[in-house]
Amino acid sequence: MSVHDSPPPVRAGGSTQRGASNWNVPNIITVVRILLAPLFVWMLLADGGDDGWLRWAAAVLFVLAIATDGVDGAIARRNNLVTELGKLLDPIADKVLTGGALIALSILGELPWWVTIVILVREVGITVYRFVVIRQGVIAASRGGKLKTVVQSVAISLALFPLWTLFGEWVYWVNGIVMTLAVILTVVTGLDYLWQAWKGRRARRAVA
Repeated sequence: MSVHDSPPPVRAGGSTQRGASNWNVPNIITVVRILLAPLFVWMLLADGGDDGWLRWAAAVLFVLAIATDGVDGAIARRNNLVTELGKLLDPIADKVLTGGALIALSILGELPWWVTIVILVREVGITVYRFVVIRQGVIAASRGGKLKTVVQSVAISLALFPLWTLFGEWVYWVNGIVMTLAVILTVVTGLDYLWQAWKGRRARRAVA
């Protein structure tokens, strides 16, 4: 059910099972993922940078929640339960989780605010665009968008786990490199999305 980024000219509705109920197991898992986000953020902020058990628990909860993205997608495809609602809820769930994590890390002073702003502006902007063009069909995921999502998830997970308490400060360098790669992919795939959107609109106008 992952539908994070893709060129807008392609309508994904053709692969949707019309008879599937919106409130099926994959969609319920997605909703649970959204509901877990506030709990995860509270735990992270409650730790306050002390790197105690709340910090570790918050990191584990984030990983478990973000991992369900693949679980609900696999269940939906295997049982023909892909729905338009699921395609819309899935990216929202991911962005609520990742956005909450980025904001919390910035509040704790562990991540520059400009990184959080760049990622959130891109993610929110693309999500809003999806709603704007919903009449033309919900948009399926591109490979670049999926890679971006995976790298973002890894980068945030590494930033959440206080591994520096176990392995030393060199962990900060690893975290910095992975987060930099996530930012680059976020910007590049966002620009590519806008380029594909412009080409798609041009093609539709030409056909009309």
